[in-house]
Amino acid sequence: MQNTQHAMFVSLCLSALAGASAGLLFGLPAWGAIAGLLGWGSYQIRQFQKLQAWLQRNDGTAPPEATGYWGELLDELARTQKTDRGREQSLQAVIRRFHQSSAALQDGIVIVDRNNNLEWWNRSADKLLGLKASSDRGKPVINLLRDPRFIRYFRKGQYAEPLELPSPVNNDLHLQYQITSFGEGDRLLVARDITRLVRLEQTRQDFVANASHELRTPLTVIRGYVETFMDQDLPRPLARAMGQMQAQAKRMESLVNDLLLLSRLESSNHIADEHQIQLRPMLEQIHQDALVLTQTQEKDQAISLQLDSRFDLAGQELELHSAFSNLVFNAVRYTPARGTIVLRWWTDASGGHFSVTDDGIGIDSIHIPRLTERFYRVDESRSSSSGGTGLGLAIVKHVLVRHGAHLSIDSRPGKGSTFSCHFPPEMLVSSAERAGSQTG
Repeated sequence: MQNTQHAMFVSLCLSALAGASAGLLFGLPAWGAIAGLLGWGSYQIRQFQKLQAWLQRNDGTAPPEATGYWGELLDELARTQKTDRGREQSLQAVIRRFHQSSAALQDGIVIVDRNNNLEWWNRSADKLLGLKASSDRGKPVINLLRDPRFIRYFRKGQYAEPLELPSPVNNDLHLQYQITSFGEGDRLLVARDITRLVRLEQTRQDFVANASHELRTPLTVIRGYVETFMDQDLPRPLARAMGQMQAQAKRMESLVNDLLLLSRLESSNHIADEHQIQLRPMLEQIHQDALVLTQTQEKDQAISLQLDSRFDLAGQELELHSAFSNLVFNAVRYTPARGTIVLRWWTDASGGHFSVTDDGIGIDSIHIPRLTERFYRVDESRSSSSGGTGLGLAIVKHVLVRHGAHLSIDSRPGKGSTFSCHFPPEMLVSSAERAGSQTG
């Protein structure tokens, strides 16, 4: 570039000098210099016009012929243009490849910009989400996916867990939404069709529910006959066998009832009949039932109840009673004799909390992530002898999910355990407000 500037300056000076020399012949050197400069300028303008016309064509043709620094400039521009055209073709090939591969995906993929507007999506998103390229590009995503649950999930910004919802264009399709943040505030939304998995899960739930329901009648008959025989004066070996049969029949009946309850809880992640629950009488009743259980098992445990009466809960009372009692009765079953159990309900800025703390044998950390699985046993022999069904914590987990809450477990071998239920602030109801509404 510096050589070109130097060549142009030399050319300008030579043109002025040539014009002045020619003008000297007529005694007008100044006018001759001006004429030389005008001729030099006209030449530069013509060359620039040729350059501009060639650049505007941009059709890959060779640059116009020129000599000197104009020729060097045109050759350099031609090389740069050829390189840029090669890069452009390469990028276009990559983009075409990306569009072809994304169009072949069964999952809907949507790119949402930092302003929450739709920027791009693939063909499957048209089918699963009902997006239209002709009218929806650039519109806010929450204006097109209007389910309140999706809007809360999108705005919350916590995308560690996916969200499952029916498709906005077909209720028979079930979608799983997964959002990933990238760039500077951009988000990638993936919508996956999980209809087949949902139907398989529904089939499993229906099978369990139907099988459990069908087992209730024969169990009732068996238990009735066993109780009838137990009322008779039986020989000691037969009486012992009848007693074991009665205990196992009761255990099977409890198992069937828990399976039916769990099947009902799994049918929906949301409660339909939400009410204001008075926690004090419910927890006091669970406390009394726990005292009866520890006396029955002759464990002589100390069970205390600590209540914060400022707030109650909104939800389904029978479900919460089942969840809380499962935690409490587990503590009674698995805490040794003369142990201590503390039931506690309190509230703070993060919401409401119910915990059950014992000083029992504790649980190794490797078991804690799987405790809420169905029939998972930390110790098979100890669990079977306790009379539990293996479904208690699974029921607790599903009840809490339906109430927007979650379960945390803190336990160490030999140090006891604490099972805590954490409810969001929106599920709390002021006790004074409830009392006022009842009085009114």
